[in-house]
Amino acid sequence: MHVIVGTFGLIVFLLLAYLPTRNVAMLKKKAPYIIGMIAIQFILGLIMLKTPVGEKVIDALSRGFTNLLGFAHEGTSFVFGGLVDYKTNPDGAGPFFMNVLLPIIVISAIIGILQFIKLLPLIIKYLGLVLSKVTGMPKLESFNAVSSAIIGQSENFIAIKKILPTLPPNRLYTLSASAMSTVSMSIVGSYMVMIQPRYVVAAIVLNLFGAFIVVSLLNPYEVAPEDDVFAAPEQKKQSFFEMLGEYILDGAKVALTVAAMLIGFVALLALVNGLFAWVFNGTTFQDVLGHIFAPLAWLTGVPWSECVQAGQIMATKLVSNEFVAMLSFTPQNPGGAVVMSERATAIVQTFLVSFANFSSIGIIAGAAKSLAPSQGDQIAKFGLKLLYGATLVSFLSATVVGLIS
Repeated sequence: MHVIVGTFGLIVFLLLAYLPTRNVAMLKKKAPYIIGMIAIQFILGLIMLKTPVGEKVIDALSRGFTNLLGFAHEGTSFVFGGLVDYKTNPDGAGPFFMNVLLPIIVISAIIGILQFIKLLPLIIKYLGLVLSKVTGMPKLESFNAVSSAIIGQSENFIAIKKILPTLPPNRLYTLSASAMSTVSMSIVGSYMVMIQPRYVVAAIVLNLFGAFIVVSLLNPYEVAPEDDVFAAPEQKKQSFFEMLGEYILDGAKVALTVAAMLIGFVALLALVNGLFAWVFNGTTFQDVLGHIFAPLAWLTGVPWSECVQAGQIMATKLVSNEFVAMLSFTPQNPGGAVVMSERATAIVQTFLVSFANFSSIGIIAGAAKSLAPSQGDQIAKFGLKLLYGATLVSFLSATVVGLIS
């Protein structure tokens, strides 16, 4: 039964991406690529989640990030002394900030080292080239999608700052949508502490193709051959230790920013829930959101009995951010860790792995505005359309995982 519902849901989400434009001529041109990308999503999803090879790869990645977190805890323990003893309690019931957020600093430093030795630019270049051939998207958009998934949604605009002011709105939308649909490698380790690593990896890969599927329907266009160029950005000339210091501080800023956002959003959500419960006789704001999102959760393949609970978590991610929503699956959740069926857990956790939320509109627009003021204003204008597209990407990836679970 879930296969029938999931297939219907997949069609609905694709239609929701197509209906705002209804460009039949472009649909005919893009259809072969769209069908191909959907097929690739299912093939990669099956390999990652249903084969021994995929399980071994994801297990290796998970162990790698676990080891990195262990190394990060050495630095945390040195600075914060006896607050948390990671050696006697490695799985840690310590503060969330120390266990989950501070390791971002170390992972950010490693990304900086890989950039410095020019390994990451090489990976981005050739993965972007392959992605361009498979998706039919221009080179700039393809390289940007890979780059966004590694260095982050706002930092990525720095790499294209020279050509950013000249980009037309349709191409700017695609760059922004792919950035909002991905996540930064610097915080992937934190996600893996909160939800199952296999769904983190699956979502990252599926969202990469899902973003181009949605954009091909919601924002279709073609680029003239002479405009389909991409020049690799010049790296700033720095010594190794200058670079290392910069990336360590960048990681610290990300950790502190996420902590501040969590404090603010969790507190405000509790306040709004309390007000709703007082006014509506015990019904909270998240209860209302859960019922609104329940039909959408059902379309992804979540069993109807769990749709309200799944809808609550999905909606929480949209109105706050993915960290607040992922807290639902951890002991730090105010009501205790959420327990769902295997399929519902797979669908919801896959849905959560992206930057698709209201705050990301401001982050992306602000990053672009700092480099090209007019382009930042343009992103703000289509901000809701941007969030709409990126959310559909999450629904598509979640539906694919639901169908193969």
